[in-house]
Amino acid sequence: MAAPLGRGRRYITLLLLLCGFGVVLFRLATLQVLQAAELTVKADRQHQKTVSLEGVRGTIVDRHGKMLAMNLEVPSVFGVPTALDSPAKTARSLSPVLHVRADELERKLRQDRGFVWLARKLDPEQGRRLERMPMEGIGIVLEGRRFYPKGPLLSHVLGFAGMDGEGLEGIERRYESHLHGEKRVTVLQRDALGRTVFPKKMSNEQSPAPGHQLVLTIDEVIQYIVEKELEEAVARAEAKSGTMIVLDPSTGALLASAVSPRFDPNAVSALRPDRWRNRALTDAYEPGSTMKAVLAAAAIEERVMKPDTLVFGEQGRMAIGNTMIHDHEKLGWLSFAQVIQKSSNVGAAKAGIALGEQRFYRYLQSFGFGERTEIDLPGEAAGLLKHPREWGGRTLASISMGQEIGVTPMQMVSAVAAIANGGVLMRPYVVSEIRDAQGQTLKEVQPHVKRRVISPETARTVTTILEGVVTDGTGGKAAIAGFRVAGKTGTAQKIDSRTGRYSASQFVSSFVGYVPANNPRLAMIVVIDEPQGESWGGTVAAPVFNRVGEQVLNYLGVSSDVPVKLAMASGKQ
Repeated sequence: MAAPLGRGRRYITLLLLLCGFGVVLFRLATLQVLQAAELTVKADRQHQKTVSLEGVRGTIVDRHGKMLAMNLEVPSVFGVPTALDSPAKTARSLSPVLHVRADELERKLRQDRGFVWLARKLDPEQGRRLERMPMEGIGIVLEGRRFYPKGPLLSHVLGFAGMDGEGLEGIERRYESHLHGEKRVTVLQRDALGRTVFPKKMSNEQSPAPGHQLVLTIDEVIQYIVEKELEEAVARAEAKSGTMIVLDPSTGALLASAVSPRFDPNAVSALRPDRWRNRALTDAYEPGSTMKAVLAAAAIEERVMKPDTLVFGEQGRMAIGNTMIHDHEKLGWLSFAQVIQKSSNVGAAKAGIALGEQRFYRYLQSFGFGERTEIDLPGEAAGLLKHPREWGGRTLASISMGQEIGVTPMQMVSAVAAIANGGVLMRPYVVSEIRDAQGQTLKEVQPHVKRRVISPETARTVTTILEGVVTDGTGGKAAIAGFRVAGKTGTAQKIDSRTGRYSASQFVSSFVGYVPANNPRLAMIVVIDEPQGESWGGTVAAPVFNRVGEQVLNYLGVSSDVPVKLAMASGKQ
């Protein structure tokens, strides 16, 4: 009986062993086949650390392909706190190189984490110094830093990008969705103890698609001329600030736009936001007598005035709404053309009254006042244009001479460009083309007509009147030898914030016009805020128009007109 019993035990033992092997094999099959993907992910998480970096941002170039904004590969420094023996010692070593306080670095390096940023987007020299400092637990990765090779040139239009590569102002902000590239990923390995193992400098494991390239309507040479002349004019007048815009009146393309003082988008951290505000779009001002160009267009289109219609200047004083309107000189009988050329406030008020509130308001709206121009830049203001039901007894006369209305420089130059091009209001624009990384065109922007505001005949008549402003009126210093120039001067008193009344010492001086008058290539506005001393628009702003226009016409190779009379007037209004 002993033999059969022993044989049974062996069978039972064998069966148990087979069952055990079966369980193990089943478990192995489950791990290797059924749960393989899930376990692989868990293993990767335990042995790898993924770091996400911003994509390569698209470049920005001018109309001729000259680089205005680009990316530079610069070092960023990270630490692995779990791999450090002495966070305090490491922090003291890094502090003078990174220009970060040692206690701040030590706080980061004492965190119970496998990865912390210590400093982002350093200068290349800082990166080279770090590479010569062997330190465990400290590594370098290359990131893209936005760089503006022309420095302050076009800064208020370009704007700038932040530390994380996101556009914060200007074109960089408006076209963020096109400029930013796909995120890049780099992977750090961990050992069995969970410590990060990495080379001294990490490379990017993937090369995803970069952002799109923007081609601007801006001409770098014209922009340089404008900024140079504007800066000099502001300094010469000891003014608070200045703005100048150059448009192609036939298309609305922005050729140049400058604000003084400028700023360098490569170094904005120490600046206040008002320094990079694009005043050409954001700051509304009372335009003063430049509004008389629009008044003339409306009055002539509605046939309430003709160039030779006689208007009595009341010897420079006229009572309206319990107030007195003054001219800068005593004027008697004038033709309507002379009212504009001599910038008579009394004559302008009478033309506005003849036009009437509703009609004048309709033309102001049609010329784009009280609404944004829709230029493809952020932060644009709509200005201020009250409805006639809110007008007072003097408002019609006031708006006729450029008071009680707020306009931006972009609105004013766009309105005058509509006279220059024969009567149509164009939408101004600054990006002409969007291209992919291979240079293929994704989108090409076409000029856009918003609406017709006056007839071609009226436009030609007003152009003749505005030419007289330069040849025989207040805008003589805007004259350009060999070219017919049309334009209008403006000198507006600013509201004193302390008294709420018009200031006797603070003015906005301006000139807006176009050249050549018979076939306009350039529509330009110059606005000088709070010039000291002489403050007439014809004296302060008109000469800037002259200097810029002369250089730009020569640069563009525009042929001279038949020589015209260049009467250097006193430059008032």
